[in-house]
Amino acid sequence: MERKCVVQVEDLSKFYQKRKTKEIVKAIEGVSFEVYEGEILGLLGPNGAGKTTTIKSMCGLLKPDEGKVKILETDVEKSRLRALNHISAVLEGNRNLYWRLTVKENLEYFAGNRGTRRKNVQSRIEHLLNQFDLKKKENELVSSLSRGMQQKLAIVVALLADTEVILLDEPTLGIDVETGYEIRELLKEIVKKENKTIIISSHDMPVVQDLCERTVIINHGKVITNEKVDNLIDLFETKAYCLSLGEELNKQQILQIESHFPIYEYSDQKLEVTLENDGDIYFLMDILKSASTKIEKIDRTTIDFEQVFMNLISREENENVVSSSN
Repeated sequence: MERKCVVQVEDLSKFYQKRKTKEIVKAIEGVSFEVYEGEILGLLGPNGAGKTTTIKSMCGLLKPDEGKVKILETDVEKSRLRALNHISAVLEGNRNLYWRLTVKENLEYFAGNRGTRRKNVQSRIEHLLNQFDLKKKENELVSSLSRGMQQKLAIVVALLADTEVILLDEPTLGIDVETGYEIRELLKEIVKKENKTIIISSHDMPVVQDLCERTVIINHGKVITNEKVDNLIDLFETKAYCLSLGEELNKQQILQIESHFPIYEYSDQKLEVTLENDGDIYFLMDILKSASTKIEKIDRTTIDFEQVFMNLISREENENVVSSSN
């Protein structure tokens, strides 16, 4: 059964002018992707890649210079309020909480902010407080809560709006491992039981690998990949190897490996390397052959999504260097 598209980002571009030099700087250029009903999508990118600009455009906090965002077929720029009735967001830094209000007061305030009467939302508040283990904290000020509790409350505020799409910016940043795991399990449950669509922006790669079905990775203001997580891991796993050597590599060999392979590790006569092109294996063998380095064993290595992410970013950086030099 074909999934319904709930978010469309079409050819999004945003440019800024530097104050001193008047130079035009590209934040994002031609960013396009879709998000489907009931999926958890990872929206990733290194710092300065254009990820935050994309998120703000999706939430109606920033007007793009070109392109558009549609949420359930409603254009965010043309019908902002109607479009935002379908999406709620948790931005990094708990900026959607009032620290001088209690947990319950925050929920009642934000429900009212969306036009919902207090008596009509009480049962939903009670359900979410219990689901996120916040019931015992309902009368405490947000400022007195732990970082993990604050983050859970921020997610509850987003869920309280009962929108079809929820955007979570760094939902596990600064919290302990146990709370992070708890949040992950709760999000899985919400998607499964309530058929919500969740977009997660995170630098926590285990979270992305555990939660996300698909990832859109942005670098230098452009989408460099839009693919299922499992497919990316399978792709790179076939090209990641560990070589056990019979002797140490010399300085010249290390320099050659360093200049040709962006992703590698070498210690204790073990070389782990990702081969990005089909001919790389022959180049590696030539480097080892140049000093008659004995190879005792070659194994495929187990790769995780953090390695995949770094591989993709490194590959894109290298392509940019080559294109600029030409």
